[in-house]
Amino acid sequence: MNQSASGSTQSARGLIVFAFALAFAIYVAWLLRSVLLLLYVSALFAVILTPVVHATSGLHIGRWHPFQGAAAVFFLLLLVAGALAAFGFLAFPPVIRDLNALNGEMPTRLPPLLARLRQIPLVDRLNSSEIIDWIQGSVNQTAASLLTSLTGWAHALVQILAGFVLTLYFILEGHSAYRWFLSFLPLEPRHRLDKTLQRAAVRMGKWLVGQLSLMLILGTASTILYLSLGVRYAYGLGVLTGLLNIVPVLGVLVSIVLAVLVAAIDSWSRVLGVFLFFAIWMQIENSWLIPRIMKHRVDLPALSIFVALLLGTALGGIPGAMVSIPTAVLVAVLIDEYFVRKDPAETANVHPVKGKVQE
Repeated sequence: MNQSASGSTQSARGLIVFAFALAFAIYVAWLLRSVLLLLYVSALFAVILTPVVHATSGLHIGRWHPFQGAAAVFFLLLLVAGALAAFGFLAFPPVIRDLNALNGEMPTRLPPLLARLRQIPLVDRLNSSEIIDWIQGSVNQTAASLLTSLTGWAHALVQILAGFVLTLYFILEGHSAYRWFLSFLPLEPRHRLDKTLQRAAVRMGKWLVGQLSLMLILGTASTILYLSLGVRYAYGLGVLTGLLNIVPVLGVLVSIVLAVLVAAIDSWSRVLGVFLFFAIWMQIENSWLIPRIMKHRVDLPALSIFVALLLGTALGGIPGAMVSIPTAVLVAVLIDEYFVRKDPAETANVHPVKGKVQE
C-alpha cells in the first residue's frame, strides 16, 4: 500500500516537473522565435536546393568531375553572381540615364509646376513663413522615416545574409546534422521517420521545379508584354516580375506596382495594358497553371495551399510565405504517415501469381 502511494507520488512529481520543463521550453522558444524561424527557413531551403547541388556535382568532362562538394556550391554561387551582374549591367544604365536627364530638365520644369501650385485654392493665401515651416516639418518627418527605414533595411539585410550563410552550411554539413538528430531515436522509429522525411524532401524538390516553371512563364510573358507596349526598362522589369513571383501573392502585387509606376511615366494606356495583363495572368495562374503545375507536383489541394500561404505570411512575413508551401508538404507527409488510419487491405502487399492474387 505504501509502495503504491509512493509510486503515485513520484509519478505526480514527474508530471509536474515535465509540465514546468515543457512550459519553460515553450517560453524560451518564444523568446528565440526569430532565430528559430531563421534556422528553419535556412534548413528548408537547404533541403530544397540540395538536389540542385547534387545534380551539379554529377556534371563531368570525361572521367573528370570538376564540381564535387563545396566546389558545386561555389560554382552555383558564381552563376548567381554572374546573373546578378548581367542583370545590373542591362537594367541600371537606362534608369541612371533617365534620372540624369530628369535632373537636367528640373530647372526648366520646376517654375511651371510652382505656378500651377499657386493656382490651387487656398495655396495662394499661405505666406512664405507657413510654407517654409511646412516644408521643414515635412523634411524632418521624411528624414526620421528614412532613418527608421534604413535601420529596418539594415536589419533585414543582416537577416538575409545570415540565412544565406546558414543555408550554405546546411547544404554542406546538413547530412551530418540530420543523422545526429535521428540518432536520438530508437532504431525502428528512426528508419520510419527517415523514410518519411525522404519522401517529403522529394515532394519539396518537385515544388521547386514547379515554382521555377511559374517564374519562368511569368517572366517571359511579362517581358513580351512590356516590349510590345513600349514600357521602359522592359527587360529589367520582366526579370524582376519573374523573380518576385517566388513570394506568393505579395510578389505579384509588388510587380504590379513597379510596372504601373514605370508605365505611368509615358502614358495611361500603357498602365491600362499592364493592369489588363496582370488581371488575365492571375486568372490563368489560379485556374489553370497552379492546378496543373503545383498541385500535381506537390499533391496538395488548392484550399490547403491557400491556407498555408495565409498562415505562413501571418507567422513569418515574407520568409514565412516563401516556405509556406514546402512546410505544408512536410506537414502533409508527416500526418499521412503517423495520424491517418489506412485500410489494411490497401496497404497490404499483393503479388499476382498465375492469375491469382496472393497476399
